[in-house]
Amino acid sequence: MAAGLSTAPTRSATTTARRVLLTLSVGLLLLVGLSAPNAAQPDLAPRGWAPGTLLPLALGPAAVTAVLWLAYLAGGAAVLLGLRQRAAALGSWAVPAGIGVLALLTAPFGSGDHVSYLAYGRILVTGGDPWVERPVDWGGGLDPVTSRVEAPWTEEPSVYGPFGTLLHGLSALLGGDHLRQGVWAWQVLVVLAWLAVRALLRRVLDDDAHGRIDVLWTLNPLVLGVGVLGAHIDVVAAALVVAAVAVLRWRADAVGTAAAGALVALAGSTKITYGVVAVGIVGAWWFTGTRGRALAQRTAALVVGLVVVGGALQAWAGPHVYDQLLRSRQAVSLATPWRPLLEWGRDMVGNAPTRLLISVAAALLAVALAACLVRLTRPAAAHDPVAAALWLTACLGFAYSLAAPYSLPWYDLLVWCALPAVAAGPVDVLALLRLVALGLAYVPGRVLGMTPAVEDVTLGVRRGIVPWVGLALWVLVSVAGVRRGSWPRSGLPRRGR
Repeated sequence: MAAGLSTAPTRSATTTARRVLLTLSVGLLLLVGLSAPNAAQPDLAPRGWAPGTLLPLALGPAAVTAVLWLAYLAGGAAVLLGLRQRAAALGSWAVPAGIGVLALLTAPFGSGDHVSYLAYGRILVTGGDPWVERPVDWGGGLDPVTSRVEAPWTEEPSVYGPFGTLLHGLSALLGGDHLRQGVWAWQVLVVLAWLAVRALLRRVLDDDAHGRIDVLWTLNPLVLGVGVLGAHIDVVAAALVVAAVAVLRWRADAVGTAAAGALVALAGSTKITYGVVAVGIVGAWWFTGTRGRALAQRTAALVVGLVVVGGALQAWAGPHVYDQLLRSRQAVSLATPWRPLLEWGRDMVGNAPTRLLISVAAALLAVALAACLVRLTRPAAAHDPVAAALWLTACLGFAYSLAAPYSLPWYDLLVWCALPAVAAGPVDVLALLRLVALGLAYVPGRVLGMTPAVEDVTLGVRRGIVPWVGLALWVLVSVAGVRRGSWPRSGLPRRGR
């Protein structure tokens, strides 16, 4: 009894601290989105029928950087407390729905990607090929939407897949000549996708995992800030990934498996890296005991759905869909551990050989990290193929994010939409550390609107600190994966059983 009395005040204090941190973090994020255009938020005016600036407040470059850094640090602490406390699930949809409504009153911030989305959609619905045309050239450079694309993307065709570009086109069609209207239509899709992830996860995971869903996804200010309030396409792709796995819960026959394959195709043709869920699904069948002919039949049905839908989208989009993706395949972003190697290698052996070496090394590292993460973790429900598919997707997605030469914070949404299906463990903290570090690295997130002093500080974090955090995560995952038990200890069937 005494022990129970002593822990109750501690738990209550943790709950209060978490609520304060969540309120602070979400409030600061909304402050940035509701205020006037700034170094984090592109100007989308004129607003047309869409919401405009609601707070008569203009944050300077230093202020918006400080606000976002504080928001992400407080948000990371809130998630950590929720994990430590094993916080219970929300009792209703009131809080997620309220956050969703508030998100639709904001203007996206943290990058100018949403402007590019609308530009590609605009090119599509006005008769062009977004995988060939450059936004700066469309309409003679005078188009009211495509002319608003910001550096460094003004001359870059679309890197997104056919289905994602169709959604961009729908948003552009609804928005017409007003950029703000099209962006708001896109925000509606993003918010609905964010809510759909929660709804689907609650349907397919056991009740014991519902608290993790809200800690890691619904009430995660980092997911909200870099994903939902940033209006990134990754939120939509994440919803399609979860939907692909969820179909297998409701219908496990050939029709359901083909439908899952179709949804995998939609996810991969929104953003190609999200197609990795197909490997997660097939791997989950194998890990949970499906072998031989049964595995071959299920895999065949999955591939049929994937090829039919993916092939139709590819045929519609034309031969240039992946041109830009191929051109940028050896890009190296500033906040990854590969960047110092690139800068050293360019001076020593040249740019092209160094980039090739980095590409090969990153692929090998991703495989090694994935193996370590599989050894280090287990699905929340050991013999459930749905939970196992999300578990493997989280492992593969996290390995890719860690190892990729070009990586941005919103790329991690694939990990976070699947992480609730992973049993609580050290990977939660490692994934959180990476997302906090990347979130801080890419504040305020645009190349425009900063003073030289702010640019020096933010680049110092991006280039001088965060790459070493990434390197430390490589070491931690590798060491932990080697030392911890392998997958047979996780409760999954042993090979050959």
